Amino acid sequence: MGVHVIKLPDVGEGVAEAEFVELHIKPGDEVEPDQNLADVMTDKATVEIPSPRKGKVLWIGPAVGEVVAVGSEIIKLEVEGAGNTKEDSASAAATAPAEEKAPVAEESPAPEPKAAPAPAPKTEPAPVQAQPAASRLVDLPRARDVNDKPLASPAVRARARAQGVDLQFVYGTGPAGRITHEDLDSYISGQSPAKVPGGSGATFAPDTSVEEVKVIGLRRKIAEKMQESKRRIPHITYVEEVDVTALEDLRAHMNAGRGDRPKLTVLPYLMRAMVLTLRKFPHINARFDDDAGVVHRFGGAHIGIATQTDNGLIVPVIRHAEANDVWQNAAEVLRLSSAARDGSAKREELSGSTITITSLGPMGGLVTTPVINHPEVAIVGVNKIQTLPRYDANGHVVPRKLMNLSSGFDHRIVDGWDAAEFVQSIKAYLENPATLFI
Repeated sequence: MGVHVIKLPDVGEGVAEAEFVELHIKPGDEVEPDQNLADVMTDKATVEIPSPRKGKVLWIGPAVGEVVAVGSEIIKLEVEGAGNTKEDSASAAATAPAEEKAPVAEESPAPEPKAAPAPAPKTEPAPVQAQPAASRLVDLPRARDVNDKPLASPAVRARARAQGVDLQFVYGTGPAGRITHEDLDSYISGQSPAKVPGGSGATFAPDTSVEEVKVIGLRRKIAEKMQESKRRIPHITYVEEVDVTALEDLRAHMNAGRGDRPKLTVLPYLMRAMVLTLRKFPHINARFDDDAGVVHRFGGAHIGIATQTDNGLIVPVIRHAEANDVWQNAAEVLRLSSAARDGSAKREELSGSTITITSLGPMGGLVTTPVINHPEVAIVGVNKIQTLPRYDANGHVVPRKLMNLSSGFDHRIVDGWDAAEFVQSIKAYLENPATLFI
C-alpha cells in the first residue's frame, strides 16, 4: 500500500490561492478515480478537485472556509501499489484523526448502568396529548436551513412519508434537533411547537436561539468586494425620473412579433442607451487603478449585469455591448444570467466589466444607492416602473409610466456635473426610444 498526496492545483491563470467551500469526503471514505473530493473558490468561480486514483481517504488538511496556497498538500489517499510520496501507509495513518487510528477504543466496556431500560416496543407510538407539546416550548430549536438534513429515526421518516409530510418543515425537540414521534404528531395535528394551545388566541414563546454562520465562499468574496469598494471609493449618487411610456409601448410592440427570440426587458434598451452615451463620456467607461494613479478608458463597453443567485450576488459581463442590437443584448443577458445562477459561467465571463447595471426587477423600489463595482467608476441602478399622474403640455393630468435611475459614480474621477449630464443623456434616449436606432 502506498500514499498518494493531492496538492492544490493551479486552478486558473494568476491564481495563487483558493478557499475551500465544500468537502465531499471524510477520513475513512473510499473514493474512485475522478470522484469530486472538494470544491474550491477563486474570485467568483468554483472549481472541483477530482480524485486522481482509487483509494481510501487518510487525511484532509484544510477545513471549509480555509484559504490555502496553490501547491499546498490538501488530501492524502491510501492507494494500491506505490503512491507519489515516500510515506508508507503506517506513517500516513499517524496523520489520521484518533478515531480513525484506534477503532477498538469504541469497543471498550462501558460502566454498568444502575438500571437497564426496557427495550422500546416496535409498534408505532400512540399520538400524544396536547399538554406534552406545550411543555416543550422552552428553548425551541431554530428554523432549519434549507440545506440542513432533518434528523429523525427511520420509523419517524416512514410515518412522515406515509402522511405526506416534508420533515424539512417540522421542528425537532429531541437531542440536536432530532424530530420525534411527538413532534410529527404535533405537526400533523396543526399544533405548531411554537404556539401554546388554549385561550382565545395563540401565545408565542420567546426564541432565544442564536445561529452562528461562518462567512465563507462566495458570501465572503462579496463581503470583501463591497468593503473594498466602500473603503476606497468616495461615492456620489444621482437619481433621476425617466418617463418610459413610449419605451414600454415600443417594447410591447417588439415582443409581440419576437418569434423565437428572447423576450425584451428594459435592460437591452438601457444597455443601448448607455453605449451611445458612453461615446460622449469615455472617462465613465473606465477602470481606476488608484494604487498606480491611472485611469484606463475603454473603447468597448463591457457591461456587467448584477445577478442575484442562490449563492449570492454575481456579475456576469456582456462584452462589446456596443456591437449588439437590443435582441442580441437580450439574448446575452438571458444566457449569462442563467449561467451565473446554475454555476456554469466561465471565469472570463465573470470579470473585466467596465461599467455595471444593477436591477431589482419588479421589487426595484423608488430609489437605491448602488455600490460601485471596484475598480469601475460608475454603476447604473434600475428602479421599478410605476404608472403615476403627470401634467402634459396642455396642463392636463395624464397617466405616465415612470422609472427612476439611481446611479453611483466615483467622485475622484467623475464630477457631479458630468454625472448629471451622463444620466440626462441616457434619459433622453429612453424617453425618445426611436433615437436608440439612429
